[in-house]
Amino acid sequence: MGGFFGAVSDRDVTMDVFFGVDYHSHLGTRRAGMIMHDQDEGFQRQIHSIENTPFRTKFEKDLQDFKGSAGIGCISDMDPQPLLVRSHLGFYALTTVGKIGNAEELVQKHFDEGGVHFMAMSNGEVNQTELVAALINQGNTLEEGIQYAQNVIEGSMTMLLLTEDGNIIAARDLKGRLPVLIGQDENGYSVSFESFAYQKLGYHDFYELGPGEIVKITPEGIETLVEPGEEMKICSFLWTYYGYPNSNYEGRNVELMRYRNGEIMAQDEKDRGTLPDVDYIAGVPDSGVPHAIGYANVAEKPYARPFIKYTPTWPRSFMPTSQEVRNQVAKMKQIPVPELIEGKKLLFVDDSIVRGTQLRETVEFLYESGAKEVHMRSACPPIMFGCKFINFSRSNSDMELLARRTIQELEGDEGQKHLDEYIDVRTERGQCLLKAIQEELGFDSLNYQTLDGLLEAIGIDKDKVCTYCWDGRE
Repeated sequence: MGGFFGAVSDRDVTMDVFFGVDYHSHLGTRRAGMIMHDQDEGFQRQIHSIENTPFRTKFEKDLQDFKGSAGIGCISDMDPQPLLVRSHLGFYALTTVGKIGNAEELVQKHFDEGGVHFMAMSNGEVNQTELVAALINQGNTLEEGIQYAQNVIEGSMTMLLLTEDGNIIAARDLKGRLPVLIGQDENGYSVSFESFAYQKLGYHDFYELGPGEIVKITPEGIETLVEPGEEMKICSFLWTYYGYPNSNYEGRNVELMRYRNGEIMAQDEKDRGTLPDVDYIAGVPDSGVPHAIGYANVAEKPYARPFIKYTPTWPRSFMPTSQEVRNQVAKMKQIPVPELIEGKKLLFVDDSIVRGTQLRETVEFLYESGAKEVHMRSACPPIMFGCKFINFSRSNSDMELLARRTIQELEGDEGQKHLDEYIDVRTERGQCLLKAIQEELGFDSLNYQTLDGLLEAIGIDKDKVCTYCWDGRE
């Protein structure tokens, strides 16, 4: 995954870019970068690894060397960026968020057409942002090159460019799978993945780019270079999991959606008579918490926190590169409140169930801490496909996903032909999947939100929402 922030103004915006990028730290754990542009000194850039150190700690010492009335920066789970690019289109900086499914094909095409080389990373792969730059440079203008890149990339690509005249070009991916929001203050503009990032810096909401739209941002205003397309498929996981609670996308607030989502789940169980009798309802911290609050409000059961995540030294469980270490860190972060666990019947709501590894360890931890019963609810349907659009899922194979693996165990290859039935836990096959996962992970009961319930909670036209990870529909 990844996030970005930029600002252009008639004043120095170094601190805005610094804090704006930092406010996207929940979206990535590997690399971060900042590039500022000053009319006299030109570009200044720094890229750091943030795998074991927060963004602020890494970049605070660089602030004295940065100055400029325009800048962009990013948090990335992928390659080092932003990059500085020099070509026939000029000298510009580039940062990207997205996923290129046909990267090897595009690299080979580049070589076949006379390209000489790319800088390879240690694993032999090409930096995704460098590949995007090579595609952009095939255009006669930056906007033409951006359009060409987006059209030939299989996946999706959102990008920010900072030009040598101190302006920003922002381009939302063709289907609008990720948001691009613009804020305004009395001196200029900001552009951001998360709306709260610029609001906290004194900007107010100004504009949200449409799918495929490309704009140029200057201190004086916004110029549309490419009009937005009509088809949108914004990622539903923005609201379910990785969007920050304070943010709004397409006019829908993340936190309120999660409350509503939990309410819909609980009401459905009430109506079907499957709501278990428990002492407390809790959220698997942190993103499961608002879903659980909504669930508890409708279930009319007390909300509690039977365990707390210890985050001062381990702010994110997926920070270490080793899966074994990530699992151990996740376990070490869970600090129980014995008085809320021992002899208690507990119902937890999590944002999703992906591989199930950490969830299995969580339920074992709760039983070891004295829980009488542990019930689990997932705030979204069973995940059937790894994301091929925005690098949200780390899965190398769909069979790493708990639901797909369980279906294979239940029916073999035949089961893979009926994923549309398995995704709906109200069907016979869906009930079989539910029971198998419940037994494997050791819950006293298990239920998933339905796709219809999830879309109702988001509250925008369902045809404008990407649900690929559940139903495989692009």
